[in-house]
Amino acid sequence: MSSIIQLLPDHVANQIAAGEVVQRPASVVKELMENAVDAKATDIKLIIKDAGKSLVQVIDNGLGMTVTDARLCFERHATSKIRQAEDLFSLHTKGFRGEALASIAAIAHVEMKTKQDQEELGTHIVIEGSKFVSQDVAVLPKGTSFSVKNLFFNIPARRNFLKSDIVEHRHIVDEFQRVALAHPNIHFTFYHNGSEMFNLPQSNFRQRIVNIFAGKTNEKLVPVQEETEIVTIHGFVSKPEFAKKNRGEQFFFVNDRFIKSGYLHHAIMAAYEGLLKDGAQPSYFLYLQVPPNTIDINIHPTKTEIKFDDEHALYAILRSSIKHSLGQFNVAPVLDFDRDSNLDTPYDYQNKEASTPMIQVDGSFNPFSDDKPNRHFTTYRKTENTSSWESLYVGLKQDTETITDINDIEFESEEVTGSLFNENEIEQTVNRTYQIHKKYIVNPIKSGIVIVDQQRAHQRVLYEQFLTNMTVHQASSQQLLFPLNLYFSSGEMELIGELQISLANTGFVFEETNDNHVVISGLPINVTESEVSIVLEQLLRDLQDGIPESSFSQNDSIAKSMAKSLAVKTGSYLTEKEQENLVNGLFACKEPNVSPFQKPTFITMRVEDLDKKFAI
Repeated sequence: MSSIIQLLPDHVANQIAAGEVVQRPASVVKELMENAVDAKATDIKLIIKDAGKSLVQVIDNGLGMTVTDARLCFERHATSKIRQAEDLFSLHTKGFRGEALASIAAIAHVEMKTKQDQEELGTHIVIEGSKFVSQDVAVLPKGTSFSVKNLFFNIPARRNFLKSDIVEHRHIVDEFQRVALAHPNIHFTFYHNGSEMFNLPQSNFRQRIVNIFAGKTNEKLVPVQEETEIVTIHGFVSKPEFAKKNRGEQFFFVNDRFIKSGYLHHAIMAAYEGLLKDGAQPSYFLYLQVPPNTIDINIHPTKTEIKFDDEHALYAILRSSIKHSLGQFNVAPVLDFDRDSNLDTPYDYQNKEASTPMIQVDGSFNPFSDDKPNRHFTTYRKTENTSSWESLYVGLKQDTETITDINDIEFESEEVTGSLFNENEIEQTVNRTYQIHKKYIVNPIKSGIVIVDQQRAHQRVLYEQFLTNMTVHQASSQQLLFPLNLYFSSGEMELIGELQISLANTGFVFEETNDNHVVISGLPINVTESEVSIVLEQLLRDLQDGIPESSFSQNDSIAKSMAKSLAVKTGSYLTEKEQENLVNGLFACKEPNVSPFQKPTFITMRVEDLDKKFAI
């Protein structure tokens, strides 16, 4: 029997490795930006076209490469980061496997320009699908420029799996933010389709966070600082009142590398216990410095998962340090039974200095004198003499005949005792609906009973109302006396800008739209002022995977999201009138049987079914 095992060609092996390293354009951005950071660059530019499908270019002013290194860097497992296996436990760089550039070159058109500072000329290399097309000498500035064009040009199946440009662009922004947050000492610039998205100058950690997320980020940050033998923690967490529904602003950095850790996230949620509403997520930007030999990074190709030697100690230190910061800055509530709140200094007088009281003495005042007091000192009493109260009744006739006994006077009763109708004409109303466990509404019908899920039923009613307003006629708005200012990140503002016309059709009135906040002066009729931020946050979270292309699908997605946010929740008490209106509204819908999310809204039970339950 002949041998059947054989070595794969290099270009096939590179394409297989690319499946692990490069899932989407954002993966290319991550690898190239981390290489630029490892090259000790102080200025990094990221240029994107068509959400990275046409072009991903990273330009840095780092060390550059020699002619030999420039050619060798595209080979598999060729790296300058490590020399032996033991170096894996003392890593100080982002990359170490030597697979990224080989994988990228196998599935794209790559153009590299590089030059070292001491050299006069640089190297220009062009590669297409692992094949070297050209290598020339060129006049170049110091540093390296990588251009990755036509990603997945030779793997059409992988290219077809890519999402819309909006989704891919959001993933690229996420990767850019992670690298930029980890290195505030580097100047980062981000361009997409010719327009500047971010320009982040060199700064400290707090300024870098504010520059990226803008808005009122600076107000909500609480500093965290802790230094132990196991770990050094510094960074910021948000105040509980700024918590959001989504987990977009949660960042862990270990030795300047972004990681994901559900275990450490649980430690932070434990520190916020009792301070957050249900479902709310705090923002945090935490930088952990640990000895390199106590962590293992080489457990996942994306290097976003890390294995710690002593996770339990790290959990306890992280939770206690955040609790300490929240208490130190008076964010967490404190009970002090010995404190008298009446003795607290009012805020208006907190920083004012006490003034010396002035004393005025009237030297001419004589308490035994009959003269009037000095007019210079005024009192609250009137000085003119008034007649005695008996004078008010002078001239009245004390005629006993005209005096009426108060017992004989008839007053109109406040309680209406009469009736407009006869008792036999009044139809006695019967309670037709009943609420069970604040979740279901039971309504008797001729053939049995109907059991309605109040949350799903209300979702269906609101969904059809919003969809009608957006597609059939313009919705009416309630104008606000004081416009609302809502702050969002740059990515969220981009989504709101694309949804603005559809939101206006539902009843929202946008008075002003800036780079990081919107001013809303009008709301839909059934949306209260306190629910606006909840509705918009839910909408952004539902549409973070992309906005549908067609207008109807877009309106449908918005109507579903707003109905989910505003529908009455399970556990809410409804009055009899509210129950009746909800049931009537449900059966007035075009499709009352299912909710907008294709779940049943009600079930019916016939009398025969009940009889069978009681049958022996």
